[in-house]
Amino acid sequence: MLWFGRNTLVRNFANIRTNIMKVFVSHEEVPQPALDLLKERYELVICPGREPTRAQLLERIGNVNALFWFSKHRIDAELFNIAGPSLKVIGTMSVGYNHIDVAELKKRGIKLGNTPNVLNNAVANMAIALVLATARRMQEGRQAILDDVWELTRPQWMLGQDIEGSTVGIVGLGNIGQAIAKRLKAFEISRILYCGHRPKPEAAALGAEFVSFDALLKDSDIVIIICPLTDETRGMFNKDAFSKMKRTSILVNVARGEVVDQPALIEALETGQIWGAGLDVMYPEPLPSNHKLMTLKNCVVVPHLGSATLKTRTDMAVLAAQNIIAGLEGRPLPAQVV
Repeated sequence: MLWFGRNTLVRNFANIRTNIMKVFVSHEEVPQPALDLLKERYELVICPGREPTRAQLLERIGNVNALFWFSKHRIDAELFNIAGPSLKVIGTMSVGYNHIDVAELKKRGIKLGNTPNVLNNAVANMAIALVLATARRMQEGRQAILDDVWELTRPQWMLGQDIEGSTVGIVGLGNIGQAIAKRLKAFEISRILYCGHRPKPEAAALGAEFVSFDALLKDSDIVIIICPLTDETRGMFNKDAFSKMKRTSILVNVARGEVVDQPALIEALETGQIWGAGLDVMYPEPLPSNHKLMTLKNCVVVPHLGSATLKTRTDMAVLAAQNIIAGLEGRPLPAQVV
């Protein structure tokens, strides 16, 4: 029988602990199933606080092997330099990754995984909810009750827009856009239009027509934005775009706030250039409570709740964790970006 002294055992245990890889978790409220998956294999460094600042994140990020990222703070060269060469993989708990410097990440050979598809239904449902809330003036109607100006005796009071028979334009017929299109058909709409770089084969089954951006603006009664934020799409809904829309049209944005030129949208809503808007995203986020958008009766604003269901956020977290595990084990990521 081999016998080791107490000091030898302590040193060996310390060596084992030293070799355990570290995963930095950017938020303390990450769903527990994802944390359980990771802590079975790795040491977790969890940033405390409900809204960690960039400084708080950076001071804890050194010498980790992976990042579990649920934060709007940018992942860039500064962060990579602080994290050091041990960083091998990032799992972002989001579909979009415009907050990540992908070129810098590629240069350093760091893998990146995101969480597509698991939030398709939740975001599609939010888009439909915003269409209904805006078309039927639900926010304005509730405010009328609060202000004690409920006017049922007026036949023209609080009239909204019908959805059935309408033409709906979808800007971004990806997985979420297709989920939105499937839901729209239940409302007996007339046409579904979409635009993009090229026609999509999936559109045929949805009865969706590929048109130019200008044609979509001109012909749509409802326009739903669900495209990624890129240099090409940033500010694409500007004053010129609104001038091409119907004065009875509704704009719904469940993509990214910066796709819309916000001052131009405010002007279009104030002047009646378009009839109404439903926004799950805007800029800045959080939006100040005294922001001009919050004063407009024909604008429904909700605080970026598209993926905010218990099941969806849990599924996103687990997929982000699975991306990290695969990356650290040298396997292809389940949802690999680079």
